[in-house]
Amino acid sequence: MLNKAELKVAVQAALNGDWGNSHKIAQEYSDPTANWIHAVLHKIEGDEWNSKYWYAKTVGKKFEDFNDTTQELNAIQASLM
Repeated sequence: MLNKAELKVAVQAALNGDWGNSHKIAQEYSDPTANWIHAVLHKIEGDEWNSKYWYAKTVGKKFEDFNDTTQELNAIQASLM
């Protein structure tokens, strides 16, 4: 179930460098947006395999879509508005 308020908190936490809190929130949900956040977090971590696993659980998003994770997190944030 999509919980925009919680996912907004997760994105902001990631933007603030709080990977742990963001990851904890993203793991609580299984919708495509939470999976996208999860994918970006693993990209930030440098875990390409795990990141691509989570991208596969999104709708039409790919690891290669963004080179800059801050821009990608901002895109996620915009999608939650």
